[in-house]
Amino acid sequence: MAANRLADERSAYLRSAAHQPIHWYAWGPEAFAAARAAERPILLDIGAVWCHWCHVMDGESYENSATAQILNENFVCVKVDRDERPDVDARYQRAVQMLTHQGGWPLTAFLTPDGQVFYGGTYFPPEDAYGRPGFRTVLASVLEAWRARRGQVESQARAVGDVLGRHLDDGLAGELSPRLLEGAADLMLGAYDAAHGGFGTQPKFPHPRAIEFLLGRWWDAADGGPAARRLREAVVGTLDGMAAGGIRDHLGGGFHRYSVDAEWIVPHFEKMSYDNSELLIAYSDACAALGVEAYADVARGIVHWVREVMADPDGGYAASQDADVGLDDDGDYFTWTRDEAAAVLAPAEFEMAAAYYDIGTAGEMHHDPAKNVLHVPATLSAVAVRLGVAPDAAAQLLASADAKLRAARALRTAPFVDRTRYTNWNAMMASAMLRAGAVLDEEWAHAHAIATLERIRREAPEPDAVAHTPGGLGGLLDDQVQAAAAALDAYEATGDLAWLEWAERLMDRVWRDYRDPKGGGFFDRARAPEVGEGLLPAAIKPVEDTPTPSANGVAAAVSVRLHELTGDARWRERAGEVLRAFAGRAAELGLHGATYLLALDRYLGAPNEFVVTGAARDPLAARMYRTALAAYAPRRVVRRLTPDDVGRSTLPPALAGMLARGPAAAAYACRGTACSPPAVDEAAWQAELRARAPAATLESS
Repeated sequence: MAANRLADERSAYLRSAAHQPIHWYAWGPEAFAAARAAERPILLDIGAVWCHWCHVMDGESYENSATAQILNENFVCVKVDRDERPDVDARYQRAVQMLTHQGGWPLTAFLTPDGQVFYGGTYFPPEDAYGRPGFRTVLASVLEAWRARRGQVESQARAVGDVLGRHLDDGLAGELSPRLLEGAADLMLGAYDAAHGGFGTQPKFPHPRAIEFLLGRWWDAADGGPAARRLREAVVGTLDGMAAGGIRDHLGGGFHRYSVDAEWIVPHFEKMSYDNSELLIAYSDACAALGVEAYADVARGIVHWVREVMADPDGGYAASQDADVGLDDDGDYFTWTRDEAAAVLAPAEFEMAAAYYDIGTAGEMHHDPAKNVLHVPATLSAVAVRLGVAPDAAAQLLASADAKLRAARALRTAPFVDRTRYTNWNAMMASAMLRAGAVLDEEWAHAHAIATLERIRREAPEPDAVAHTPGGLGGLLDDQVQAAAAALDAYEATGDLAWLEWAERLMDRVWRDYRDPKGGGFFDRARAPEVGEGLLPAAIKPVEDTPTPSANGVAAAVSVRLHELTGDARWRERAGEVLRAFAGRAAELGLHGATYLLALDRYLGAPNEFVVTGAARDPLAARMYRTALAAYAPRRVVRRLTPDDVGRSTLPPALAGMLARGPAAAAYACRGTACSPPAVDEAAWQAELRARAPAATLESS
């Protein structure tokens, strides 16, 4: 079959549809001009290469010749990759949700020729089934309405657009108060699942930023009382539940996107860069804060998966790894029958692995009940006791079994990896790798993160702006603020002033191009004379994590950090304006406002600043600097200062005073404006950092 218009697209998702019998258009003016010229409705399909049900609908409907004929003769068909065009997805998701109270992928929307929504949904089976109308039934109904009641349809579409325009601004001004943080913590704890960890019931998503928020609240409580214990229980219970569950890839490392059950056992098997970056930070911080080595093992697993599967040797990270390799597949690459496991393991290894990972004759997968999702219902020590095996021998057997299962899995056809380098997700992963590199002492993670950020900066179309992909779409807020956040992380991790200066340039441009001068906060797209087709002119000002971190929350946090690092009051003023723009909604955001709440906490609370001074090549200063980078504290600021920094215009007076001691290595821990006496050796510095930790830090979990 001849290729359609999608064959030359950059998106892997669009190219995957290049041989479908549908006359697809990519999003753009050509599609809308064709719809207006033919006076046809538009079928808009928004999906992603990692989306299982997108592939199912492709196979069932879009690759069906009879369905294709209906579409080609009566519609203009537009296919969009939601990862490539998050701005298109955000607007049409909201419009369809207004009409149907459901959203997700694939998003199936029907538009007037000017791009207004009049009907939509998500996945439609080819024929009436599962309580859903079949796709052909939907097409017939849409066509009947378009032909017989076109005026009514267009009127409804305009009404939807009018209402939508009033609901795209998430801003609601309010006063900033610590009570907002207390109320948000109570909301999160109210949703905590004490039986299995996590928040809510099913499906269950990780919410790593909420974990970060609660971890910081626990650290600040520092009294071991009932409130602090509740916070710690939610953090530990969630991290432990995910680490033991099937949502974690116990062989290859990393996490799948979410769990379909409350127990974290059966996941949707796609692996997303953005999920794993946020979880890497959560487990690294929890390891540093709580002293739990098991969290370091989980973090190392994520780093291993990124290094082996996602990392570009020249810097940069792939976007996602698919869930499966075909329509009849559902995580088969990641799951095991009892016979499959037994075939590659020695009897003693199999007995240990089957007991530890719960590999039984009855598995968890509906499409193939013999398939088991590897998860850990009991600790290795408990399994060893049950099997009558010594602890050291049990660990050796499990390690040997893991190696053989990994090797056998590597012989299977692996799910597709989308190697697109999205700037926002690459910046997030670079930040996570810098954090993991410090906590785990992983030099590769640190070096690759810096190489990634250097590549983003090198490929940027302008000195103060980045594109969504190299040479691709520009003008998206999330790319700018995530790049700025990662630049600040690189500055703290290296002491290289160029990263701080780049972050300032990016955020000055954000203030100029994205700010809402009337209501405060930032729009998701830069203001421009030509804003595009369909719903793209609609201005969205988002604050919720959906599920990637809120760009407005990230922008506020970056602005506070810039104030901390430069002493420039304009950054604190800007952060306050952004935070006040959404403060009226903060009390209701809960789990979905964690990024905003972390920024608010940073704005209201005193920073915990770790400063290391000394000559540039002083080995003692370098070691104390590494210790500072690995330490945990909420609202943490790390600085490496040398005598060359004396007189620097961006250096607050207190730090200049520290440098006045001379070139000898010293380290200071500061809370707000109060600083410890200088620590002049590693033991004293480590003791000072331990003294600032909550008394319960080293409790076993």
